[in-house]
Amino acid sequence: MTALPPLPAPLSRALADKGYETLTPVQAAVLAPEVAGQDLLVSAQTGSGKTVAFGLAMADSLLGDATMMPPPDTARALVIAPTRELAMQVRREFEWLYGPAGGVIASCVGGMDARAERRALERGTHIVVGTPGRLRDHIERGALDLSTVASVALDEADEMLDLGFREDLEYILQQLPEERRTLLFSATVSPQIARLAQTYQKDAQRIATEAAREQHGDISYRAMIVANEDAEHAIVNVLRFYEAQNALVFCKTRAAVNHLTARLLNRGFSVVPLSGELAQEERSRALQAMRDGRARVCVATDVAARGIDLPGLELVIHADLPSNKETLLHRSGRTGRAGRKGVSVLVVPSSARKKTERLLGFAGVAAEWGPAPTAAEVSARDSERLLSDAALTAPETEDEAALITQLTESFEPRALAAAVARLYLGGRSAPEDVVPITADGPKPRARAEFDRSFWIRLGVGHEQRAEPRWLLPMLCRAGDLTKADIGAIRIYQDHTLAQLHADCADRFWAAAGKDGMLEGEVSLAEAEAPAEGERPAPRPRPEGDRPFKGRRDNDGDGYKPRGPKPEGARPYKARREDGDSGYKPRAPRPEGERPYKPRREDGDAPRGPRRDFDKKDFGKKDFDKGDRPEKASAPKPYGGKPRAADGDKPRGAKYDAKAKKPRTDGAPAKPRIDPEAARNPSARLGKPARKPAGKPGAKPFAKPGRPSRPKS
Repeated sequence: MTALPPLPAPLSRALADKGYETLTPVQAAVLAPEVAGQDLLVSAQTGSGKTVAFGLAMADSLLGDATMMPPPDTARALVIAPTRELAMQVRREFEWLYGPAGGVIASCVGGMDARAERRALERGTHIVVGTPGRLRDHIERGALDLSTVASVALDEADEMLDLGFREDLEYILQQLPEERRTLLFSATVSPQIARLAQTYQKDAQRIATEAAREQHGDISYRAMIVANEDAEHAIVNVLRFYEAQNALVFCKTRAAVNHLTARLLNRGFSVVPLSGELAQEERSRALQAMRDGRARVCVATDVAARGIDLPGLELVIHADLPSNKETLLHRSGRTGRAGRKGVSVLVVPSSARKKTERLLGFAGVAAEWGPAPTAAEVSARDSERLLSDAALTAPETEDEAALITQLTESFEPRALAAAVARLYLGGRSAPEDVVPITADGPKPRARAEFDRSFWIRLGVGHEQRAEPRWLLPMLCRAGDLTKADIGAIRIYQDHTLAQLHADCADRFWAAAGKDGMLEGEVSLAEAEAPAEGERPAPRPRPEGDRPFKGRRDNDGDGYKPRGPKPEGARPYKARREDGDSGYKPRAPRPEGERPYKPRREDGDAPRGPRRDFDKKDFGKKDFDKGDRPEKASAPKPYGGKPRAADGDKPRGAKYDAKAKKPRTDGAPAKPRIDPEAARNPSARLGKPARKPAGKPGAKPFAKPGRPSRPKS
């Protein structure tokens, strides 16, 4: 930390009122004399005081040598932030920083009333804070004039590029005057950020603070291994174990946020959700509830991973593991801010241990591995907090004296102590039972611990197809147990005996009830422990089931020879002496069936001998009725003239004579119809043929033999 340097009087007064005695490294770096008035490219972790840093860096262009701001007109400074929450937080920071100097700050963020923002810009402002999309909208509509802007700050520039705001950013920067000061703040300087700085900054000075390289030295990382089914129970125990003033729980999806919020509300936590599906007004109310103490737990998606500053945020829980190292650092950076200490807890399923180790290695973070807090550890922590509570040691006041005297006279000291303990623990959620997990998986109870146990009898057995895979979950659900509370399960023909640890006896009977039924269908009763060495008989196979395959008597490998097939069944395929399966020689066909085709020595089936007759000489051949008598093969005589040399069949003399034979009734012979007349019926009446419609050479519209339809 660095002592406060000389600053304009209003800013010094604002910092003093806020409790600032020294500056953080990034704040001191931007105020160094050697970088005064120059463009800056600053990389520093979240929580290092970046908002106040670029607020102080803009003081020269906003105040100069004056002590008060001039009357508001067009904007003189511009701040661009990636999200609505971060933009509104920057506005709140600037309001207390520039409030004593008479600064007027206007915000332009998505989700808010654009008309109200436009009226605020028309009234005049000194500083404009907004998101890229809404700022561009006001610029294009002529509501925002950037011609007088002397300094611009881009907060979380890497996040804006990741969210796809490059086009909007470039448009806004192109509308700014050439002579301006550009301050670019980013957690990491990626190649995209370097290109943006090279394009829109002039000889920018690079600033990298020590806090950026220490990866949040004020944050303690804890990685807690849990079983998949115990993840929610572990979150409850972590919240109860630390009892943080404010806690932030991160989930990956909106559905997970809604689910976990409902579960925590049912357990008595004061919790609010924060996700992208909420309207801006609802998100603002949720954050305000965290700031004024009406809520102590916020369940959020990664929309709250950047820029959100909640006072007194001491605990961050990763209910779902972050997808990359940047998300891990930004989530964890919500705590341990401005020199305060914080804790970041990763709830790690046992199957994701290796993935988490790689994630922490990429982020350069060393985490303390261990199991989640158990119910006993949470109860012990409650006792410590109760005994160290300041209310027990504070002196009594005059207003309390009469009531204290009345209580001490009416009740015994032990009764008063019991009442204090009940009131203290009554407003807190009961801790959950979590099975301890190590790197090797769930840690079951040692067998020796079940010397203190009791047995129960369940009214299901082999006859009801009882199996441990559904008996165990049923006992856990109906008896408020965990797998570690259940020992041996022995299934008999008509009942089952289960061993439970003695520590869970009260809890089991309170949850299962004394009605003698589990889930309304399985009878329950206390039972005596089975005799030493007694084991239930193996489950008999139902009648009609396929018997077990036998094995040979020598070494247990292989199968017994197959028994004979039932009468009428197809026989087994024989095997050759060398063990390879081959084919037996085919048996002779039954009498009357078609014989097998003979095979050649090389195994290919030859064709049969060619027949002496040709199939075309016969009609339909029925080979089952024997051969028909052979027909004469003489060609059928042709009754007409021989064919011409060109292959055309000439008309016979008989046809010609019939055509020229005169009629005997005296009527004239009917003239033959000319082919042209057949195609053009009008030609029969002596009318000229109609000219076909359409272009010359084109296909006619009508079919042959029908008149064409003229164009209309």
